[in-house]
This record gives sequence, structure tokens and C-alpha cells, in this order.
Amino acid sequence: MNGSRVFQMPPIIHFGNNAAAQAGPEAKRLGAKKVLLVTDAILMQSGAVKPVLESLSAAGVEAVIFDKVVSEPVLSFVDEGMKLLLRKKCEAVVAVGGGSPIDTAKAVAVMAANPGKIQDYMGIGKIGHPSLPLIAVPTTAGTGSEVTIFTIITDTTRDVKMLIGSPHVMPRVALVDPLMTLGMPRGLTAATGLDALTHAIEAYVSLKAQPLSDVMALSAIELLSEFLPQAWANPNNLHARTQTLLGAMQAGIAFTNASVALVHGMSRPIGAYFHVPHGLSNAALLGVVMEFSLMGNPDRYARIAEAMGIDTTGLLPIEAAEEGTLLVKKLIADLEIPSLEKLGVEKKKLDKVVEQMAKDAIASGSPGNNPRIATPQEIVELYYKAF
Repeated sequence: MNGSRVFQMPPIIHFGNNAAAQAGPEAKRLGAKKVLLVTDAILMQSGAVKPVLESLSAAGVEAVIFDKVVSEPVLSFVDEGMKLLLRKKCEAVVAVGGGSPIDTAKAVAVMAANPGKIQDYMGIGKIGHPSLPLIAVPTTAGTGSEVTIFTIITDTTRDVKMLIGSPHVMPRVALVDPLMTLGMPRGLTAATGLDALTHAIEAYVSLKAQPLSDVMALSAIELLSEFLPQAWANPNNLHARTQTLLGAMQAGIAFTNASVALVHGMSRPIGAYFHVPHGLSNAALLGVVMEFSLMGNPDRYARIAEAMGIDTTGLLPIEAAEEGTLLVKKLIADLEIPSLEKLGVEKKKLDKVVEQMAKDAIASGSPGNNPRIATPQEIVELYYKAF
């Protein structure tokens, strides 16, 4: 590693049971009397948002509710949320939910303080002004969006998933509360948890890895490989939920500082063309991409195997790396993640768009961080292998 590297995370993280009850005091500390609360209708109906609303109310902070986030974040959610925020003169944003409400809230907070349209900020480092204060409360152990400098918004007119990255996107406060994840359905637990494991593995093998991100990535791999299956097997196992959520948060901190690699580059076009949720497309790709990549840095992949609890004594690094990859593939199978075909990727359409998908994947920049650089043709082959 040449020269110094910057390491970023939210200024304040509350982690642990009842962390969500800090929403009111933190909003008040940030000087807000009225906040836009971004969530989804299911979370509102289930009562999951109640601890946050009660905390805001107790602190004398008014909440204007925007619960229209019904899918992965798209432009219309951002525009609608923005209009409501401006009309009601909200001074901060609170996000409660998985990656979709948090990513939507990030974009709304950015646009409340910056001119133009969110499309103008696609890419890295293009946002000029600090966003409105944002408090993020995750309800899934997956995206790590509560601790990252990124938001991904889908432009449905162009079938493009826009990655927007800037220190101004980072939440001011993350309230990471395991109680908010209890009872999460099995399918969602698997998809979000494997999304987090992908973040951790890719951050660790990324060409942009750095010592501080390595610490977070390896800890996340250790926690997620042990506790994700337990959280999946018993949705109300609070200890497993807590450790899985901690792993997901650490994975988020790791990849916001080390970036991601080939899996994420290939995942975005699957979301854009076939509307497969991000966590599921990552999970479906992770095993085949690891197999392809490990010869690029066997030592790092061997260290991943060790973090997952494999005894690598007497094994060559490449042998240990292969053992680790087999264990990841077993975990994906155990958590019942389907192939791309079963996730709704149609072969006919794939045949038509796969070459463009490979170009889009490379254009995203993430594959350039992979330990083994893939050609467009190799990416096409990997798509079919995952299919």
C-alpha cells in the first residue's frame, strides 16, 4: 500500500438492544424539530417503526411519514420524498428499514441541500454540499447502508442502477438495534446476510483493501459465517441476530473504505435488466466468482477460509482458498438461495443482453478491484455458470 488512505464511518453509532430509542435525542441534538421519516408500508403496518416514532415524539420532534418505498429504490421515490420534505419544511431525515428505505432517504437528504437532479450525481465524489442530517435505523442485517458513503438508485427509464458515492451521503448517526431485526422472514435473512458476507469478502480481497478495512472485513466474515445460519434457522434467536447484525455493519464499514469487486459489478446489471433484488443476485454469483478469482490472491482467500473456521494446517494457500470457497458454496446452498434461472432471469432475454451486461459490469468500476481481472467474455461465461 503506497501513501496514506482515508477511513470513513458515521460520527456516531449506537449499537445494541433499544438503540432505536435514541432517534429522538439524536434528532434533537442535530437541531431538528421536524423530520421526514422514510420507511415502507409493511414496516409501518407491522409496528416495527413504533420505537422510533415513540422516541421522536418523547423528544418533541414531529415526524412526517413517507412510507412509499415498496421496492428497490427508484427515481420516483426520491422525487416524491423530496417534494414532501420541502412542502413540510423538514430539517432532517430519519430512515427506518432495509437498504431500500435507507438508500432512498440518503438520496432525499442529498437533494434537499444540492441543486439539479439526483442523476447529476451518479458516480463518485460529485456532491458539492453536505446533505441534510440523516439518522439511519436498519431493520435487516445486510446492506450496511447505515454506515456507508454510497446510495444506489435505479433509473427505470434507462434500466440503470446509479451508484452515487460521497462522504456527504454518509448518515450522521446510525442506530443499529438487533431488536429491530427479530422475526425477519427466512428468505430475507438469507438474502441480506449473504449480501453482507459478499461485502466482507470483496472488501478483503479488493485491490483497494487497507489495514483498517481488513480488520472489519475479517471480523464480519467470522461473525456472519457462524451466526447467519443460526439466525436463519431460528428467526427469534436474539444472540444470533445480534452477531449477524454486527457482522453486517462491520462489512458495510469495510466495503465503504475498500470498495467491492467483481460480484457487485456483475450484480448491478442483473438488478437493472431482471429486477432481481440486490442481495439475492450477489448470493447467486458469490460462489462462482470466488472460484474464478482465488488464483489472483490465494493468500487472501486462504485467510478467509481461516476466518470461517477451517483448519488450514498443512494446506497450501491455494488449497485453503479452495476449501473456503467450497464452504461458502455450501452456506449458500444451506440457506436455500436459488440459481439466477430460478430467480426469474429468462434465458432468451439473457442471451440478448448478456454482452451488454458484461460491458455495464466493467463500466461500474468494481470489477477493476478484483484480484483476478475478468475479460468481457469471462464475465459472460460467469453469468451463464451462475444461471
